[in-house]
Amino acid sequence: MSDDHILVRHDGAIATVVLNRPEKLNAMTKAMWRALGEALNALSADDTVRCIVLRGAGEKAFSPGNDIAEFATERSNKAQAVAYGEVMHGTAQALEQCRHPIVAQIHGICVGGGLEIAALADLRICGQSSRFGAPINKLGLVMAYAEMAPLVRLVGSAVAIEILLEGRIFDAAEANEKGLVTRVVPDADVASEARAAAERIAAGAPLVARWHKKFARRLADPTPLTPAERDECFDCFDTEDFRRGYAAFLAKQAPEFVGR
Repeated sequence: MSDDHILVRHDGAIATVVLNRPEKLNAMTKAMWRALGEALNALSADDTVRCIVLRGAGEKAFSPGNDIAEFATERSNKAQAVAYGEVMHGTAQALEQCRHPIVAQIHGICVGGGLEIAALADLRICGQSSRFGAPINKLGLVMAYAEMAPLVRLVGSAVAIEILLEGRIFDAAEANEKGLVTRVVPDADVASEARAAAERIAAGAPLVARWHKKFARRLADPTPLTPAERDECFDCFDTEDFRRGYAAFLAKQAPEFVGR
């Protein structure tokens, strides 16, 4: 699957999704938001995929967020903004509900809508020169509930409101301190570290990765767990992958999981 500005590449069990607009530092358009959501939904339904790497084209930027030049035609009033928001929020839902683990490979700038996308990944690996922030207060714009929620879940309301009220751009070290990123590595190692993380994930039992993602999302909901939900935690013991996993462990061999 490919679109001019959203590329999807497969390499074994790892899929790479590229925000492919390097001439604009991978700034997002409405069409790109829609295509990204479609790509994530398709990948989520693909059982041959075990991990997704999400990155921007080139090494100057992950994404600076939405293309401001498009505002005059696509977000010039509330009615247009609501329609644009429906596309954005649908893609955010696709990212959040994707069954497979997502690793954000962050080079350079990751601000505004780019930060919103990265916040929905499961792991975020960036370079030492990466920059983060959400300076939308300088545009007179609000980060809507659906966009703010992943940021609040990730870093807490106090840090999220600091980021939004000040609108500062800050470095990778501060992003790490705030809990925005999983790890910071030398710029030259971002791609290799993201790939290594994806390979470690893909080597694990895929059903277990999906369950862990599901359980983590559910635990963010304060509603008490049902007996059926608690019982689901033990379904793994009836899978072929569990039998393969512990047999390989006892034999001191690497397991070969089949997703059943």
